[in-house]
Amino acid sequence: MMSLALAAVVVQVVAMAPAAETYAEAHKVTTETGRPLLVLVGADWCPACQELKNQVIPQLRKGGVLRKVAFAIVNLDKEEELGSKLTGDGPIPQLLLFRRTSDGWRVRQLIGGQDVEAVKSFVAEGVKAEEGPPPSRKTEPPASPPSATTGSRPSQAGAVSSGRRSRRSSS
Repeated sequence: MMSLALAAVVVQVVAMAPAAETYAEAHKVTTETGRPLLVLVGADWCPACQELKNQVIPQLRKGGVLRKVAFAIVNLDKEEELGSKLTGDGPIPQLLLFRRTSDGWRVRQLIGGQDVEAVKSFVAEGVKAEEGPPPSRKTEPPASPPSATTGSRPSQAGAVSSGRRSRRSSS
């Protein structure tokens, strides 16, 4: 009887553990399954990034929203080349949703701090079947972290915001 209770606890802990969130793993899932690829690009020093990562994303995961996508977090401080390639050196945080269509890959961007409902809507709109004119630019997600691939940055065409990412200044 005790082993059954222990097994139930272990199953519950494993179910609550975060899914693998590396870019390489998520990219592999999206290429094998066709699920859209959702990437959060942020940094440790960025409060809005940390809020998305530690508050918004867990709520989306709990609500089942992330089951519809392959999900990855890219920390710009640790994966600067990959983060820059994904964001085109744009501002952070950025959520990017890559989806394969009959015309190739499409990417949608959501820039800045967001609440649960905004991100939930962003994901829902991004995973819908292709309807009407595409809302974003055509590009392909980088195949893997830059150390394993070469290529140019995605263009900034169609970005929803412009500007440069800035590091925390000392004041």
